[in-house]
Amino acid sequence: MKVRKNIALVAHDNRKRDLIEWIEWNVTVLLKHRLTCTGTTGNLVEKAIRDKLAKMNISHDISIRKLRSGPLGGDQQLGSLITEGKIDFVIFFWDPMQPHPHDVDVKALLRIAVLYNIPIACNRSTADFMISSPLMDEEYTPILKDYEEYLRRDLP
Repeated sequence: MKVRKNIALVAHDNRKRDLIEWIEWNVTVLLKHRLTCTGTTGNLVEKAIRDKLAKMNISHDISIRKLRSGPLGGDQQLGSLITEGKIDFVIFFWDPMQPHPHDVDVKALLRIAVLYNIPIACNRSTADFMISSPLMDEEYTPILKDYEEYLRRDLP
């Protein structure tokens, strides 16, 4: 993980406002990194950052990689980026109180993040701890489990 991190930002509909507030609070830190978002979250994030910077009278180019909406494959796209080493950590404000038609995709995304030892914040408190970590400003090499033995196992 380089000093400039690849951060994925995702939020279910009922949590998008929370994510936007969190982004507004942390905009100066986030601008140092590359952002990737799913679906409409990407448009909301981009607008929130532009509006916040305008209020702060700061000029800055904003480039956000926007994937498809989560239910339309965005969660799977994000999982693929994780397996390719193109995402360093994920901020995913998900709604545990609402069933979602793509719950299996959400579970798969969480699983792949754990499998590849990617830090993932599923709530605001964890996101606060992650973004304020001293590791945000330095290189970091996560320890990855070697799955070669698992792949070579004898199958019945």
